Parts: sequence; C-alpha cells; structure tokens
Amino acid sequence: MKYDFIAIGGAVEDITLYVQDGQVINNPKDILRQKLVAFEYGAKISANKCFRFLGGGANNAATCLSRLGFTVGLLSSVGNDEFGRELFENLDENNIDTRLVRRIHDVSSGFSVVVVGPSGEHTAFVYRGAADLLEIGQVEKEMLACSKWLYISSLSGNWENILDKVFSVKGPAVVWNPGIVQLKAGVTKLKKYLKKTEILFVNKDEAIELAISENKYKKQSEKLLKDDRALIEALKNFGSKKVVITDGENGADYFDGEIFYHGNPLRVPENKIADTTGIGDTFCSTFVAGLEIYQGDFKKAMKLAMKNAASVLKKSGAQNGLMEL
Repeated sequence: MKYDFIAIGGAVEDITLYVQDGQVINNPKDILRQKLVAFEYGAKISANKCFRFLGGGANNAATCLSRLGFTVGLLSSVGNDEFGRELFENLDENNIDTRLVRRIHDVSSGFSVVVVGPSGEHTAFVYRGAADLLEIGQVEKEMLACSKWLYISSLSGNWENILDKVFSVKGPAVVWNPGIVQLKAGVTKLKKYLKKTEILFVNKDEAIELAISENKYKKQSEKLLKDDRALIEALKNFGSKKVVITDGENGADYFDGEIFYHGNPLRVPENKIADTTGIGDTFCSTFVAGLEIYQGDFKKAMKLAMKNAASVLKKSGAQNGLMEL
C-alpha cells in the first residue's frame, strides 16, 4: 500500500475538565516557564464540564490529514482496553490504515487530563502508558518506506531508537514536531536527526528551550524571546531544511534559510473559543497538507493551517472542528 502520510507517535484519551478556578501567574524570571497556573493547595476544584475525547499528537495529525483527503497510516501503540477499541473504531471511521497500530496486553492505553480555564487555554497532565512501548521493526520500516511523508509527533519510551529507525528509512520526507522529552534532551542529542528533517515544527516556548540548550545561544535567551527572526534562524542553523514556529494568537513564522514569512492567525472572539487542545497538531499537519495541495506554496499552506486551527479552536477536543476537503 502507498501512503501520502504516516503519523508516528501517541494515541491517547483526553479527559478534559473545564474549570473556572485557578490563577495565571506571570513568571518572567524563568524564560521557559513565563506563565504558571495556580490552584489552592489541598482544595477541591470544581469542573463545570467534563468530556472524553480521542487525542494524542500522532492520532490528531493522522485524523486531520485523512479528513483533508490524503491516504494516511498511523504508527502507534495502545492497550488492549476500552480506549484501544474506541481508537480502532475511530481510525476506521476516518479511513486511517491501522496495520501499524500495536495492541499491547496488560498495559493500559495512555491518557491525558486536560484542564481548560475560562480563556480556553489548556494545561495537560499526560500518562503515556502503552505509548512508552512503541517499537519499530523491519516490517514497520518497510511500510514506512511506502509513504511520501513521515510525520513524527511527541515520543516517549525508547524514543532515540525510534528516531534512529525512522530517519534510516530512505525516500520519505520527514516532518518533526518533537515532544517535551526530546526537547529536554537538547540539541546535542537531536542535531543528527534535525539534519535529516524536512520541516521542524515547534511553538515559541519550545523553540527557545531548544535554542538555549546550545551553549552558543544560552546567553542570548532574552534576545531570542523578543526577536522572532533571530530565534528561527538559530533553529535553522541546527540543520532542518525548513522551520516553522507557532506563537498562538501572534501567528506563526516560516523560514527556509532564505525566505522568512510571518502568517497572521484568523481571529476567533474569546467567547467563541472552546479550548486550545490539539491546535498545534492541527496547524502543523494542515501546513504540510497545504504544501501538497498547493504544490509547495508555503503562503497558501500557512493560510490553510490558520483556517483549520481556527475551526478546531471553536470546538471542544482536538478533532471535533477539523475541516474536510
């Protein structure tokens, strides 16, 4: 089977709680944690709404890409439990190939507890579960080689081995949206993968964390925070062919070593924002889809990504507002 995309990484259940309590605290002295969320210690925090959604970076990306009309597979691992069964049903409904999804006995599927505040912004507490046991063998590598694009999302468990296997596959272009575990490892460990990455996607906080993990940029953290061009150039120097940095309501930047382009978001009134869960997955996967649809026109790809992200922003959960083409 030939694929347009195979998404690699997590498929988890999102348990989303909508709360009115909690206070956002500015924390400017820590460049990597500029805003904190606080709740009364020892208190019981009431939620006015609670939902269960399908989520996970790779699952969200695969669903987005399939709804945009592409032939998509998912490489992930889940438990042989209720969520695992729901995931397979959802993948089938969205025409996503499941042959690379592994069911693992005696280990529960991963899940996130997502806390959404009054503004719609979210904080997620993640248990990886079966996602920690993701593996890639020869059969999986042969199937990966049948795809035009490989989309890597957040990884856990033996993630370096997974990246070694993915980046050893000849043929597909690799898009990478690294997770917190990879970012904490720093650029020294990641550079060999970045040099083989077609497009690197990170949000601004992640971009700063990755940049200052390199000694060369540690003392420039304040400059990188304020100068978007300097920040994206720093990341481009690590080896990726193209870099995209998202920054919420401030839009997103694209840089390929020659062309710098800023895309503005579609404004969504605050009273129309349901929650921000999955917005990054939607934007990144739609941007790559747009490059395919518009034959490499990154400006049109950016506009399509902004449009789809705005659509998801108006619905609860990571997949409910996804556009279909």
